[in-house]
Amino acid sequence: MELISATQALSDACARLAAQPFVTVDTEFMRETTYYPKLCLIQMAGPDGFACLVDPLAKDLDLKPFFDLMADEGTVKVFHSARQDLEIIWLLGGLLPHPFFDTQVAAMVCGYGDSVSYEQLVNDVAKARIDKSSRFTDWSRRPLSEAQLAYALSDVTHLVTIYQVLAAELLSTDRGLWLDEEMAVLTSPETYQADPAQAWRRLAGRMRKPREIAVLMEVAGWREAEAQSRNVPRGRILKDEAVIDIATAGPRSVEALGRLRTIPAGFERSRTGAEILAAVERGFARDLSQIAMPERSRSRGGGNGALVDLLKVLLKAVAEAEGVAPKIIATVDDLEALADDDAADVAVLQGWRRTLFGDKALALKHGRMALSVERGRVTVRELP
Repeated sequence: MELISATQALSDACARLAAQPFVTVDTEFMRETTYYPKLCLIQMAGPDGFACLVDPLAKDLDLKPFFDLMADEGTVKVFHSARQDLEIIWLLGGLLPHPFFDTQVAAMVCGYGDSVSYEQLVNDVAKARIDKSSRFTDWSRRPLSEAQLAYALSDVTHLVTIYQVLAAELLSTDRGLWLDEEMAVLTSPETYQADPAQAWRRLAGRMRKPREIAVLMEVAGWREAEAQSRNVPRGRILKDEAVIDIATAGPRSVEALGRLRTIPAGFERSRTGAEILAAVERGFARDLSQIAMPERSRSRGGGNGALVDLLKVLLKAVAEAEGVAPKIIATVDDLEALADDDAADVAVLQGWRRTLFGDKALALKHGRMALSVERGRVTVRELP
């Protein structure tokens, strides 16, 4: 197995794959020491048996033929658990593959479980096994071993069979449209645009006061922008725990910042410490009337815990009966919102999810449907 390291060879390989109805794709990357992922390897395969490995670290290699293939409307691009692969393609190529198919999402619709792994699908669908010994290796080092190359290639060769089986199952069950919403999220540029102004949302779950949220917005936004400009992980700038402590305590002096347990000794007197304090001040200057508390940080006061648990049982029963993963139908947040409000703006009350589960959940909530156990299985029945 040889790595493609010349632009003409890549162009020839992509031209051959573009002639196929679909191409399976995977990437290997490193991001332990960087903010942005470093692309180290590209793997592709087609249903005609052709497969190739591409070395994006090769000197003078132009990846344009690869990006052109990703944009080719005549060939479906097949990935497994594609979010990080698509992020890399978006960052480097400024585009997202289309048409696109994610076998992990499709597997959930076909009843293989929540967030099913590639290894499991290889075992269950392709009836093969993967040598995992090269999974956690440094893909940026050259030369790559034969074992690494074989492992990387298996990530796309078995995917050919998996795609063919899942696509056929979706066609036979008429559930192809169920994937559209999930695919739309994965192929939306907004999914991969890390806006510093939105960085606070990932950490807001523990916040209880508008002032804490205001400070969190500024400190988390400063950290995100700093990590992006220096291309280092967020934690290299400031740990999550420290950001949360700062937002909660709101230190407004060097001494107050230094007293926080998550701030290393002397850190408060550095340039970074001064920038943190400046961010805290910007948080205090925010208009609290404009701070909307995130849904996760609100305490649900309706006493609906038992109802949410009941809806979880209904969800599992419906999912088992329909042969689909519960996660693709509804999240815990959806169930909590539904328990609070019959008209909640959640996906489970729209489209096929409402037909499959949402209407049943509302009927259960209002006593028009019941759960019972028959022969050791939970069943759903309408009440007279």
